[in-house]
Amino acid sequence: MTTENTGVKSKPVWWKFVVIIVAILVTVLIYLVSPLLLGNGSVKYADIEDHFKYGSIGGEEANGIPYWIWKVLPVMFPDKLPGEGYTSLGFISEPEQDLPIGFSQSKILFNRVGQNCATCHAGSLRDTPDSQPQIITTMPSNTVDLEGYIKFLSAVAVDHRFTAKEMMPMIESLGAKLNPLEKLIYRYLAIPQTRDALITQRSQFAFLERQSDYGPGRVDTFTSYKTRQFGFSSELIEDKELNGIADFPSIWQQKPREGMQLHWDGDNKSVNERNSSAALALVTPTTINLDAIHRVADWLWELPPPPYPYEINQELASLGKPIYQNNCASCHAFDGAKVGTVVPIEEIGTDRGRLDSYTYEFLSNQNTLFTDIIYKGEDQRFQNFRKTNGYANMPLDGIWLRAPYLHNGSVPTLKDLLAAPDNRPQEFYRGYDVFDRDKVGFVSDVAEEQGKQYFKFDTRLPGNSNSGHLYGIDLDSQDKEALVEYLKTL
Repeated sequence: MTTENTGVKSKPVWWKFVVIIVAILVTVLIYLVSPLLLGNGSVKYADIEDHFKYGSIGGEEANGIPYWIWKVLPVMFPDKLPGEGYTSLGFISEPEQDLPIGFSQSKILFNRVGQNCATCHAGSLRDTPDSQPQIITTMPSNTVDLEGYIKFLSAVAVDHRFTAKEMMPMIESLGAKLNPLEKLIYRYLAIPQTRDALITQRSQFAFLERQSDYGPGRVDTFTSYKTRQFGFSSELIEDKELNGIADFPSIWQQKPREGMQLHWDGDNKSVNERNSSAALALVTPTTINLDAIHRVADWLWELPPPPYPYEINQELASLGKPIYQNNCASCHAFDGAKVGTVVPIEEIGTDRGRLDSYTYEFLSNQNTLFTDIIYKGEDQRFQNFRKTNGYANMPLDGIWLRAPYLHNGSVPTLKDLLAAPDNRPQEFYRGYDVFDRDKVGFVSDVAEEQGKQYFKFDTRLPGNSNSGHLYGIDLDSQDKEALVEYLKTL
């Protein structure tokens, strides 16, 4: 009997081990890399109000902070905050939400935290000190200390504890479930790069040391724009340009505002350009998510202001209506002859700091933005910005919820606004959200409540003057009462 030799040799046993090892390595690699490659993009919200509060507008790519670093900062550096966590800076947290209102999250290899429109346009209202706060989107963010947040990030960036050695154990103690590759990325890339980015941002905000403190509900619109978008040197910005701190505005009911002179100084007539310009505080022209911005804009287009929630004396309001029509409507009613036009600074007489902060040099740079960016067939380059000589007359819809008043928030209530400047409060407190139904505005004489300190606003500091807008100050007391009652109905 013979054995036939087929010529086929069996593969060595070691080859099988190689295949197994390669398979294991591939599996491990997939395990390590897939969390970085899968699920990239921003968190989506079906509900438009949730999208407004938490949806991304593109800020994470430009200025986002890695999620676990952002989460650990207030835990590591409580000594650099006025109280516990980000809410001590006035940011509003809702139950079962991971981030405060105004913060968004996107995954770009790993999760990053940015900010959106609600940072400046969502506030809170309490009926009494013992009431639960009511969150109202599209109103000015009356409690948010944005300058405090910027200064917090600047302070931690140069703290000796901002190292991977100090930070990684604390991140893990918060429950972070990072795989070995993600830990390496955080340790050797995310943490040092974030620190470097925050140090750069600190230098871009160096001008803060030369300004009056903002306090809650206010921001300098254009100085950071100059240093961050265009690279202006903080040291070379003139002192008179540094006092442009202004109140956050309300943003409801935008349709009738199209074509009016917008922003406090009336520097643009296009709602679309105004929206894109405002977003540049948080994004860049190349990272802005125009779909997200326009989704919000469509919602705001005909969104009415919240109605006054308390009892209105209708008889008194009816007496106030003709007073409003004779003294206010031409400048502030939607059909007024002068609404949406600019009143020269010599006439309006209010603090000129915001007007002077918007310069021709800045304008010439601003009009280069969004070059070659097309959205739905339309050129997005800015074409409507102009330098003006005063402040714009604003419609008064929802005026009851837009306190404090004047462009710089220097007058706490409507009744105070109807007083001569010498009789308006020289100092008052901002950031308190209990409503003053008598004077119409927020209670402004509370310095502290349950350990929380409120911001003392001093009208004698640069940019904070409560002068000007002398309209209505000569009305008698009964007419003022009637006018204020009617203004509640708008």
